[in-house]
Amino acid sequence: MQSAPGARATELSTELETKLLRRLVDEWESVNFTYFRCVLRMPILRLSDTRQRLGQWNGELRCLELSRPLVLERPWTEVIEVLKHEIVHQFVDEYLGVDEPPHGPTFRDICDRLGVDGRAAGRPSTDPDTNDSAHRTVARIRKLLALAQSPNQHEAEAAATAAQRLMLKFNIEVEQARPHADQRSRYGFRHLGRPSGRILEHDRRLAAILSSYFFVEGIWISVYRPLEGKRGSILEICGLEANLVMAEHVHGFLHATAMRLWSDYKRTTKRSSNRDRQAFLAGVMRGFETKLAAQSEQFQEQGLVWVPTAELGRYFRRRFPKIQTVRRRQARRNEAFTEGHRAGAEIVLSKPVESGPGGGRPKALPSASGKGR
Repeated sequence: MQSAPGARATELSTELETKLLRRLVDEWESVNFTYFRCVLRMPILRLSDTRQRLGQWNGELRCLELSRPLVLERPWTEVIEVLKHEIVHQFVDEYLGVDEPPHGPTFRDICDRLGVDGRAAGRPSTDPDTNDSAHRTVARIRKLLALAQSPNQHEAEAAATAAQRLMLKFNIEVEQARPHADQRSRYGFRHLGRPSGRILEHDRRLAAILSSYFFVEGIWISVYRPLEGKRGSILEICGLEANLVMAEHVHGFLHATAMRLWSDYKRTTKRSSNRDRQAFLAGVMRGFETKLAAQSEQFQEQGLVWVPTAELGRYFRRRFPKIQTVRRRQARRNEAFTEGHRAGAEIVLSKPVESGPGGGRPKALPSASGKGR
């Protein structure tokens, strides 16, 4: 979000400022280890008050600068993308010693190979898919999901099923028709929801639903909340732009629907403990997942089978070459879980949920030319 002219980023206490700088050092070391095998030397990390650029690498001073407004006002995921971008500049300048324009072919090639955002924007692209077929398909799916709001249960289910069948056919056709080399440049990523301190079972089940039935790969990544000095986690999904659009909708729709169902259940039963809440929400996701599994079997019987593309897997591994799997406990299986499961099995996927009061995304800070963003 771009602040009004002359506005200043929120001031941090000395303690929070120190924790923030330590976290940025940790993030730099993590990127250096994960992507560059520790061949780079730690630069001077600096926060600047400028709004004219998101970040900048200065090879002469060995200084990597990040915009303070970026760090304090934008999601941490965007901060890390800018940091990666500038570290690639450092790698090209200091390690390779390549003499070419800042965003030249070497820089772009390394960003592409590592799955790093090479644009000067600081956040994933949200531009509509330029492919006419994909654009038309997304528009048709949205219309079907709008029809799925019909008070007639049969009509609503038919519209929702038609939307998911259309998504499936679209992805099968894309895989069959588009050369892998052309696909590669079309993969992107998005971050869903808000950072949370704990990843609960219903969150994990929702992420699994997206990966299993909506043509994206997902992973929970660590983020930092500088204004609070606390860590958290957020879900990143990778895929084709059309699939990212729909997966983002499904995530927002299911989360909002599950919370509404819980409110109804709590009001009806007078059960409001956190244990019941977690069990009910996990049940909702499990119930909807069961419904999707049955629907998937029907599609397979109709000859509609989608095999995940290898290119998506390769893009995902470029962004996350080192992945750690953690096992979590499941929510307690009690009456609340059972009722949540029943409610989840009756959910009908319908029209997109608007993101924010204006239905749009916040604007990015302005970028600048040169070796900075």
